[in-house]
Amino acid sequence: MLPESDLAAVQDELRRLRTRVPQLTGALAAGVDGLVVAHDTPGVDPDGLAALTAASLGVAVRLADATGNGGFRELLVRGERGYVATYAAGRTAVLTLLAQDRVNVGRLHLEGRRAGARVGELLDAAEA
Repeated sequence: MLPESDLAAVQDELRRLRTRVPQLTGALAAGVDGLVVAHDTPGVDPDGLAALTAASLGVAVRLADATGNGGFRELLVRGERGYVATYAAGRTAVLTLLAQDRVNVGRLHLEGRRAGARVGELLDAAEA
């Protein structure tokens, strides 16, 4: 179980991220096992999103490995009405972001990678 102060720091990072990228409609930190760590996902079931993230992560990891492209870093899905982006967050977690179709994808990646690194640092330190 994540200590309350670390959980608050992860939740705060998710809120700050949504402020930096106004087109975000949700943010979720989850373990690679599909369990929710923290979320800010209005209108979206965080448990279901975490489970789907874990399933897609499994395919993405295998795809990256099979093609010789190394370890998982990120995954981007574009739907008719927006994006789902998942970023590595430390050794055992991921950050999944939901964004409107009008988001600047470069900005989404920049902020998603930074936030993923920060969430990963917090979670990895809590495990140590």
